[in-house]
Amino acid sequence: MKKTFFKMTAPVAGIMTALALLSCSDSDNNMMDLSSQRTITFENVVTPKDFVESGEIPGVTFLAAAGHNVILPGESQTIKFSAGKTQALMFATMYGASKDWFFASQQPGIKLFDATGKAITGDVSSSVLLWDNGTKNDISGQVESKPIAQVPNVNASQLMKLNLAYNEMTSEFTLTITNTSGGTANETPFSPGVWAVSNYNGSQLLNSVPFFTPNSLSNPEITDIAQMGNIDKMKAKLNANTGIMTGLSPALVVIYRGDKNPIYELGKMDNGMGLKEISQFGNVSKLQNSLKSFPGVKGIYVAGNSPVTPGNKVMANFKAEPGDKIAYVTMFGFSNDWFYSNEASIDATVKGDLSSKTALFDSGTGVDQYPGAGNHQALFGGTPQSEAMVISKVGSQYPVPAVQNVIKVTVN
Repeated sequence: MKKTFFKMTAPVAGIMTALALLSCSDSDNNMMDLSSQRTITFENVVTPKDFVESGEIPGVTFLAAAGHNVILPGESQTIKFSAGKTQALMFATMYGASKDWFFASQQPGIKLFDATGKAITGDVSSSVLLWDNGTKNDISGQVESKPIAQVPNVNASQLMKLNLAYNEMTSEFTLTITNTSGGTANETPFSPGVWAVSNYNGSQLLNSVPFFTPNSLSNPEITDIAQMGNIDKMKAKLNANTGIMTGLSPALVVIYRGDKNPIYELGKMDNGMGLKEISQFGNVSKLQNSLKSFPGVKGIYVAGNSPVTPGNKVMANFKAEPGDKIAYVTMFGFSNDWFYSNEASIDATVKGDLSSKTALFDSGTGVDQYPGAGNHQALFGGTPQSEAMVISKVGSQYPVPAVQNVIKVTVN
């Protein structure tokens, strides 16, 4: 499948007008350069992954004869995950009383939002289907090689009930899976399963056919689930292909004199000069205009005028003299209100890699949601829910890649 990274939809493009990286370095090994002209470059070095989140659906009851946990008729299991508009939930679990059948939805997964962007809640059992993996004969169990196809004449929604609940604040769903096959002609246990939410780049899902392709031959991962209820291979594949990614907004670069960083103050509330607009929507205009009258500011520059996608970079030329300092800011695009900036003051006349001087901050102006899976994020055309917290460094609540694995900032 061809993947086009971070091609923003019209509403998002208008909000996140550009994405950029910026860098600066004051390493002891760098030589001072007294010439006034410099170039600062911001590069997006994040490694895109197919899935933003994935996980396991555990069994409930242990059956020693079967050798693993299962979900028996009458039992339920729940999973929690985050998602925004256009994203979907795919899961798979074995129909235990079969040679090679499994439950899953149509690709790319269970629809989570309606056409208006409202979360879908309640009974979504109609989304589940029963599939024949095509690798074993249904009667004899002999090996065969047929395409994956729906099992005819079996209504999967009568065997499995799916119920969705949604937390608007966090953009988190809770899916309850109940085995309702008891007393039917198709009574069966369910094996442990797997689930995943595909990453979204502003235009499309990075993987629109997770797990399997209908009407095509199966793969080893789904075959192990369909034949044995063994999720190990699929879990390993999902783990290797799951991770938070992001675009970056246009970068604002400031040359200044004095001890106060003109962009932000750690531990203080946003001052209303424009950091909120950058951290929530990637819009640098307000802060750019506000800093024109800020004491000590000598120059304001903007790097980039379009989204900086993984593997791409933007740059800006600036002038600096001995005694000048440099500060910069760019949005962590797939967030509600996060931004990258230099953590300590940096001499504006040095050259080199400044990535180690860069940190990820929370502006405290919008309620956080899972990065790349929050419906109030600009990525999904949303507006963060307001909060009033002090500016702080982003912690470990979410598995965000290390700074150096997302952004590279250099000065030449």
